[in-house]
Amino acid sequence: MTNSTHDQANSAVPERAGRKEWTALAVLMLPLLLVSMDVSVLYFAIPAISADLEPSGTQQLWIFDIYAFVLAGLLMTMGSLGDRIGRRKLLMFGALAFGAASLTAAYANSAEMLIAARAVLGIGGATLMPSTMALVRTMFRDAGQRAKAIGIWSGVMVAGVALGSVMSGVLVEYFWWGSVFLVNLPAMVLLLVLAPVLIPESRDPRPGRFDLLSVPLSMAAVLPVVYGLKEFAAEGFEPGYAVSLAVGLVFAALFVHRQRTAESPLISPALFRGRGFAPAVLLNLISTLAMMGSAFFTTQYLQSVLGKSALEAALWALLPSVLIGFAAPVATALVQRGVDRAHVVSAGFALSACGYGLLTLTGTDSMWTLLTAAGVLACGAVVVGSQLTDLALGSAPAEKAGSASSLLETGQEFGGALGMALLGSIGNAVYRDEIPDTAPAEAHETLGGALAVAREMPDKAASALIDTAREAFTSGMHVAAFSGAAILLIAAALSAVTLRKIKPAKTAEPEPEKALV
Repeated sequence: MTNSTHDQANSAVPERAGRKEWTALAVLMLPLLLVSMDVSVLYFAIPAISADLEPSGTQQLWIFDIYAFVLAGLLMTMGSLGDRIGRRKLLMFGALAFGAASLTAAYANSAEMLIAARAVLGIGGATLMPSTMALVRTMFRDAGQRAKAIGIWSGVMVAGVALGSVMSGVLVEYFWWGSVFLVNLPAMVLLLVLAPVLIPESRDPRPGRFDLLSVPLSMAAVLPVVYGLKEFAAEGFEPGYAVSLAVGLVFAALFVHRQRTAESPLISPALFRGRGFAPAVLLNLISTLAMMGSAFFTTQYLQSVLGKSALEAALWALLPSVLIGFAAPVATALVQRGVDRAHVVSAGFALSACGYGLLTLTGTDSMWTLLTAAGVLACGAVVVGSQLTDLALGSAPAEKAGSASSLLETGQEFGGALGMALLGSIGNAVYRDEIPDTAPAEAHETLGGALAVAREMPDKAASALIDTAREAFTSGMHVAAFSGAAILLIAAALSAVTLRKIKPAKTAEPEPEKALV
């Protein structure tokens, strides 16, 4: 056998990851957990920040939202950049930026300083998220092991959002608001120390020139759409938000045209030639839509319908997360034992639809029904997310792992914003329709507004308004849940058709560069 033939034979045999790679995965989960936690870490810290820094109403909104906006806007840019300069290098840069911004945020002495620090945190998060997923793709070249690793990645991502709000409540209770940022530092230091030892470098060997024009086009496409959808969910329909959506869609069309015509595009059209990649991105977006749409109602239900404090509500909301740890491993085991991935993903969507079905059974005092529904819905979402992520990364060329990861994550950002806007708007419309015309104007807008008005009313009238508002909110949640279930059942049918008989890749990928020990 010639050397070339021998090399080809070896390259056809998947190389299984060992203890070093699994240890590296544990290290990679640290930044992922913190980045996902930072989405919700200010839920309980905002009142203390407001008392200390005295931000204006607009500044307070920017303190809360700028992290997610910068993160969403830069994901595609950073994913492509990691493919070019090296994913481990970008990961370490992101960890350094994230750590420095966390320290600055913790000791910020003005609202402007905190907003700037949160923006840099968003930049760091945009480098860390696609880098961690792309490195999982390149470290785990055996299809079965990669599926397990991605299942862990998906579970950590979902758990981080739930943990963020609880952690902030505990830290603010016993320390000061800056502590919610300082907890990031030990993990980032550990990552900077261990990444060069444990994580191999990988990059696209022929990346081409970096297309600078695509960067502003991608941001101009993503940011107005995400902003418009989020504001629709929070404030209802306004012409300005519709204009924002329209502007974003125009730039999205320009961005797509640029990617199809540029010599070295930011997002290679070759990604979509991989069988299953495009359906995986779309279906993953729908799954995130359902997950975030349900969160819009469950968090309000626990606080405003059941009357739990913010910290109590966050602690109870953690309970459904217990089931998440079992969902991805079971789904992975089924696929590895020969069950068609299309059937597993369809079952995951159907399971999430059942969660929405349970949500329609809640009354105004049904905490356990609500928590069970949230747990079932989350399990289905993790099954779907883990399998679609594995499919998308497995079908994409290894040298484009960063770009593939960033597209998945950008789709998740769109899905989350769309879920809150679509299902939230449906629930709010039903709520407003069921509130009597004789109720105060503020009570017609939101359940929170009704509760605030009731505090200024006589006891009997206040009790009647509160009961009516809670019933109206629950009715709105029911209609939104029916809508969510219908969307998920359609997605289940699409999964059965578009993913049918797509098998996980069996071949190994080219060797990554050796780590610098």
